[in-house]
Amino acid sequence: MAADLMEIDDSLYSRQRYVLGDCAMHQMARSSVFLSGMGALGVEIAKNITLAGVKAVTLHDTKLCETWDLGLNFFIRKDDVLSQRRRVEAVCPRVAELNPYVQVEMSSSPLDDNTDLSFLRKYQCVILTEASLNLLKRVNEFCHSQQPPIRFICCDSHGICVRVFCDFGEEFEVSDPTGEEPKEIFIQSISQDNPGVVTCMDNQPHGLQTGQSVIFREVVGMAELNATARQVSVISPYSFSIGDTSQFQPYLHGGFFLLVKTPKTYKFETLEQQLCDPQVLIPDFSKPEAPLQIHAAMVALDAFQEQNCRLPNVGCLQDAELLLKLTEEVNATLKNKAPVNAELVRCLSRTAKGTLPPLAAAVGGIASQEVLKAITGKFAPLQQWFYLDTIEVVRPLQALSVEEFIPRGDRYDALRACIGESMCRDLQALKVFMVGCGAIGCEMLKNFALLGVGLSKSSGEVCITDPDLIEKSNLNRQFLFRPHHIQKPKSTTAADATHDINPDLQIDARLHKVCPATESVYSDAFYTSQGVVVTALDNVEARRYVDSRCVSNQRPLLDSGTMGTKGHTEIIVPNLTESYNSHRDPPEEEIPFCTLKSFPSVIEHTIQWARDKFESAFFHKPSMYNSFWQMHPSAEVVLQRMQTGESLEGSFQVIKLLSRRPSRWEQCVAMARLKFEKYFKRKALQLLHCFPLDTRLKDGSLFWQSPKRPPAPIEFDLKDSLHFTFIISIARLFAGIYNIPYSEKDLTEEAVASILSDLKIPEYRPTEKCIETDESVKKPDQMKMPLSSEEEREAIAQLEGAIAADRASAAGLRMSPLLFEKDDDDNGHIDFVTSASSLRARMYSIQPADRLKTKRIAGKIIPAIATATAAVAGLVSLELIKVVGGYEFESFKNCFFNLAIPVVVLSETAAVKRTPIRNNIYFTIWDCWTIFGHEDFTLSDFMNAVREKYGIEPIMVVHGVKMLYVPVMPGHSKRLKLTMQKLIKPLADRRYVDLTVSFAPEADGDEDLPGPPVRYHFSPEDKAH
Repeated sequence: MAADLMEIDDSLYSRQRYVLGDCAMHQMARSSVFLSGMGALGVEIAKNITLAGVKAVTLHDTKLCETWDLGLNFFIRKDDVLSQRRRVEAVCPRVAELNPYVQVEMSSSPLDDNTDLSFLRKYQCVILTEASLNLLKRVNEFCHSQQPPIRFICCDSHGICVRVFCDFGEEFEVSDPTGEEPKEIFIQSISQDNPGVVTCMDNQPHGLQTGQSVIFREVVGMAELNATARQVSVISPYSFSIGDTSQFQPYLHGGFFLLVKTPKTYKFETLEQQLCDPQVLIPDFSKPEAPLQIHAAMVALDAFQEQNCRLPNVGCLQDAELLLKLTEEVNATLKNKAPVNAELVRCLSRTAKGTLPPLAAAVGGIASQEVLKAITGKFAPLQQWFYLDTIEVVRPLQALSVEEFIPRGDRYDALRACIGESMCRDLQALKVFMVGCGAIGCEMLKNFALLGVGLSKSSGEVCITDPDLIEKSNLNRQFLFRPHHIQKPKSTTAADATHDINPDLQIDARLHKVCPATESVYSDAFYTSQGVVVTALDNVEARRYVDSRCVSNQRPLLDSGTMGTKGHTEIIVPNLTESYNSHRDPPEEEIPFCTLKSFPSVIEHTIQWARDKFESAFFHKPSMYNSFWQMHPSAEVVLQRMQTGESLEGSFQVIKLLSRRPSRWEQCVAMARLKFEKYFKRKALQLLHCFPLDTRLKDGSLFWQSPKRPPAPIEFDLKDSLHFTFIISIARLFAGIYNIPYSEKDLTEEAVASILSDLKIPEYRPTEKCIETDESVKKPDQMKMPLSSEEEREAIAQLEGAIAADRASAAGLRMSPLLFEKDDDDNGHIDFVTSASSLRARMYSIQPADRLKTKRIAGKIIPAIATATAAVAGLVSLELIKVVGGYEFESFKNCFFNLAIPVVVLSETAAVKRTPIRNNIYFTIWDCWTIFGHEDFTLSDFMNAVREKYGIEPIMVVHGVKMLYVPVMPGHSKRLKLTMQKLIKPLADRRYVDLTVSFAPEADGDEDLPGPPVRYHFSPEDKAH
């Protein structure tokens, strides 16, 4: 199938579609890319753009595989080195395996100052790595002069420094500079004035910038604004002006506005023009002059190579001084200059022959995103240079002897040139525990393999765990997995693939979830045996749990995460930094129950409503039904107990399900039709009966005004494709939970029409039930609600009828709950949610969402792309080196980036806080006081021991949720004489427990003062451990 006609394979690309959008995806599938240089950077870019799904990529390289490459290129194997294969020949088939939709070709023709460049005209983007400055300038001039211009990117990695340069031509149009989805913001008021001022409802921030435009919809009163775009001038986070509204009708109520996405044109200069006046991105505001300093040093390095036909030698002082002299000369030519950084230049000289694989991975991720921008016009491009240095990694190593850094003829020579032999050995002896083997996990394992982390010969180990199996959608960014791995465990598959990169790694792959239930496996002793813990997780709760285990066991933790093009890294080091739990994101806002049930105003509300309906009808109720009949195995016994007046929890709901249980497909279709009537017609009629359109509140304002939308009942029409989809999808789900077979023929419109032609729809009669309008009221638990005597009588009658009709057989007392599965397009789950949500949106005049957007919101899918994943894993792995080296606080860097804008911000980690108790007694989150007791050690002994050892006596002692001693509690004073053994009742194998203590405040009436946890050991022998 031709790539440009290709329908997007959602089962593969779904997570990436939410990042780039279909227009950009189609654009990529029509684009060809030329990529030269198969070193550390080149192979990283090749991986990322192939996973992304370009039409074709030509990989170019002229070098042969060397042992050195094994530590840089994760697609070169020992056999490739022994058989003297070309790098491109080794890499090409392995890159091609990543994505069947991408044509991967190779070239080993010379590319130099004499090459005819006309062959590049067939490409939309050209990327050069490992090329001389003269060649870069020549190819860039050629690309820039074409009509339309060929987008040009070059990047280099030398030791501690990396650079990326982009030139996308004189006029490069970007359709969507940020990629952020515009939000509907409801309007509180619009003044009739010059200028008119718009105020947002409920102080919701509009997030606009002066000069942007918004479009208005559904405004009542000042209707002239509807469907028009207005340029805004920001007044406050919640208000903005829109020009003269003084001649318009006065604003009455309602309406919302949306940001209008406007294309933006970017102008680029050639490499030659930019060399003397570079436009740079500043990633680290603690050293804002660094990009210009690295620019001068790396351009000087280009000159050094040209003069000497080589890079500076490791540890050669003469080469370092020459490079410093060249840097000063280059710096003198710059229009904007920073003082030359001699330390940086000398470190660059010493490490230039080497490579830090994680640094190449990080900048490879950033450069790959620029390639995708170049061919799609999606997101703001880099203008025009990105520079990064990792001087913090090598600064503490400068005093080491030259012998530390010289080559030894193995796969780690490039790394050794940067960090020295001793640090390489420390990495090889490291024990790492990584939780999660998804996208970040795969990238981390690649970095571990290239760094030589956890080698068996050095008694190191990488322990990984992940309970998940591989799905097709994982293949788009979890690059260690292939189609034949689908439905195999992630951890063991990732371990095998990592061994292919570096067979010397010792990997222990497990399938556990890391949570309180597995603490017998991942015990304190386990954590204490690890050198570093790495999280590669996709949810906050799991991160919080692992963080708490690391804090209590004094282990460093490296955390990272991505969402679309955004990424973060956080480095947590015992006694130096705060922990992950030290900061809390604000909780996700819950949609009020009454909004979901009766008053939706935006599409998210109708999607959540449909998702809740699925959960209730097809998972929760069948699960409850099964649980009830497991507890009460006989319907006859239940009937007898109910007839004697006994109340059985859940009986009313269960008997209702039993009495209405269908046994044939036709009944499932009939139930579906009745659900349509209930959801999309009767609900609207009932609401309008309770609240007619002219209903007014106590203050005289209309009840039905923004954000409340009045519903309009929908008349069923089988010819409407949305109605038909709803009937079929919900009927299939009913058939699923009741184990009822059906055929393809049963799903045709004719078959459904035939069934429904005989169905009588009961006439609607309004009820006088109360409709909840209070947004603070939570959803009631139906199971816990008391039954009226009428409901009890009804349930008994229904159960008698079910028994008489022989419905209460063993098969009739079983249902099959359906677990919502968003990635299976054949199961009807997303069909139901999309059709139900769209019909409800239609009923409330809300703009519906397509299937793709519905799937993202209903499935809580986190948008993801390989470029961001590669970047975060690279940045985290750089920090791993610092952790292993025991570096000082100032060396560590957290990072936040958004590759779309693009912005990269490196910042210092948060220093650990010291909390005072009193009298110069402080503690931090990392402190844990210890008390060693014995068999007869009493609670009173414990309190005295804390006072004697730490200078302050606790007044309250708690173990988990059990209060051991609280002075004001009745009878607690008697506990002081009880032994700790008796009070705590530890399990036989428990040697210690962690207790929470607090101390008396200095002034009466103040709150008790918290302290660190106190680890109480039951036996004095533990001291020996």
